[in-house]
Amino acid sequence: MRREELVRRIQSVPLPPHPAAPLEQVSTPAEAAADLLSALDRQVGLAGRSVLDLGCGTGRLAVGAALLGAGPVTGIEVDAALVSIARAAARAAKTTVEFRVSDVAQWTRPADVVVMNPPFGAQRRHADRPFWDRAFSLARRSVGAFASSASRTFIARLALDRGAHVVEVEPVRWDLPWTFPHHRAATVRLAVDRWVIEAGTKR
Repeated sequence: MRREELVRRIQSVPLPPHPAAPLEQVSTPAEAAADLLSALDRQVGLAGRSVLDLGCGTGRLAVGAALLGAGPVTGIEVDAALVSIARAAARAAKTTVEFRVSDVAQWTRPADVVVMNPPFGAQRRHADRPFWDRAFSLARRSVGAFASSASRTFIARLALDRGAHVVEVEPVRWDLPWTFPHHRAATVRLAVDRWVIEAGTKR
């Protein structure tokens, strides 16, 4: 699938209608999602691979992975209202994705590839830590994720500790539109990195 088509179809997945600031429900930009999935596709080939989207929100990464031929694809999200939106989006995209309401820390089913756009810790310090712990524990082949650039050292050290290999870490253009009541500008540029990591052997 051409990048432009992938971006367009990911863009059709709705944004959270009432994003919750404590959960940092910030939607993944379609262009960034497409580039992350394409990077993973180049690394391991997503077609026929099982994919787990941790904290999937409305399902942009999960649906995008399914569009690239991944399967089975599972999205985990603690907010039941977003899971309902994600299920409808997957049906509209004519993809097969299983969405489950679950706390990320309680999910134990592994997958070949784990993808995620976890909280960056802007509202609650270290809110991303359970996501990274689960990602490294559950990924058989690769982890693809977004993270605040301020977390770069932490993630690199955690990958090393887990015996994983960082394939790619690249800055991403991430313009956050006004989302939460405490925002003071129409758009805020965030410092975000895209990570592609080859899973290690330490479990």
